Amino acid sequence: MKHLYTLFLVFTTSVAFAQLAPPAELEPYYSNVDFTSTGISLKNDLIDLTTDKHINFLSYSDVWEASKITDLDADNSNNIILLYGYSDTDNNVTTDRTRAKNANGGGVGDWNREHVYPKSRGNPNLGTSGPGSDAQMLRPSDVQRNGQRGNLVFANKSTGQFLNGESGSTNGGWYPGDEWKGDCARIIMYMYLHYGERCLPSNVGIGSNTSTPDDMIDLFLQWNAEDPVVEGGLEDVRNAYHANTSNEYAQGNRNPFIDNPYLATAIWGGPDAQNRWENLSIEDVSQNTIKMYPNPVNGNEVTILSNKDIIAEVYDILGKKVKVQSISSNQSKLNISGLSQGVYLVKLNSENGTETKRLIKQ
Repeated sequence: MKHLYTLFLVFTTSVAFAQLAPPAELEPYYSNVDFTSTGISLKNDLIDLTTDKHINFLSYSDVWEASKITDLDADNSNNIILLYGYSDTDNNVTTDRTRAKNANGGGVGDWNREHVYPKSRGNPNLGTSGPGSDAQMLRPSDVQRNGQRGNLVFANKSTGQFLNGESGSTNGGWYPGDEWKGDCARIIMYMYLHYGERCLPSNVGIGSNTSTPDDMIDLFLQWNAEDPVVEGGLEDVRNAYHANTSNEYAQGNRNPFIDNPYLATAIWGGPDAQNRWENLSIEDVSQNTIKMYPNPVNGNEVTILSNKDIIAEVYDILGKKVKVQSISSNQSKLNISGLSQGVYLVKLNSENGTETKRLIKQ
């Protein structure tokens, strides 16, 4: 049985890395970064960039307003997306994936600001200003689910646990859910990049740093590879908003590991993560635009729009290929009637290359 994690999680044994060059729209932002370098040298360039571009320091109250803009549900602009959430249909408010955007507060049924890097695990405490009010790190979360996580460190789930992608307590820590583990890993990487020893990865995750040149741990490198960035998804929307200083609540800086998860591989080694800049050109993007919706999906069909013929390969969260379907440019339905509830990766292969999207079946 071939597992998808064999594609993502084979640890690099060579010092050779893929060439990195940001696409044209990101070149101005990254103009001072030497992408021919790797390891700590590349990390230092990204530290300088991330710090220098952070020109608007939001108050803790400002983050409420920023979140109502950056974390909107693409399918319902009256709602925001909740970190750690996984179901809107199980009649359990604490597991909700979406919530009315103005239902923020501190009561049952409200959403609040989750410190993905818990305040108390910073050295010193992150507080509610500076790193403690960094909107790249704070995410909306159900109040009770946020309380269940508390300041638990991140940990891998046990075998056979959370088979439908749920979040929850595990192995003395907290598993953020199949949909969110990559998001959380890239946030922790950003915090370490921006705030250094005040936000050590080893203080917030169960894993080893013996194979990395500093304090990065293998857990976050694994999650970054296993759960790639969804093209045009929530992480991209948040990043684009905060990079645009004309936006009222924009910080000015980006999370580089969202722009390209492979930057983590180039700095710290470990499993080969998604390289969003590999063989990318404006011509390729215009030639083959692929959209997939609705997502999450409650039914048995997903619409895939493409101007090229594609082959869709669907993998479950353990990496097992569970479906293959050819989809022509004039036939746009992917049949998922045989799939149970959970999180899947959909590889969309065309003559111009491969695009990977995350699919949630509720």
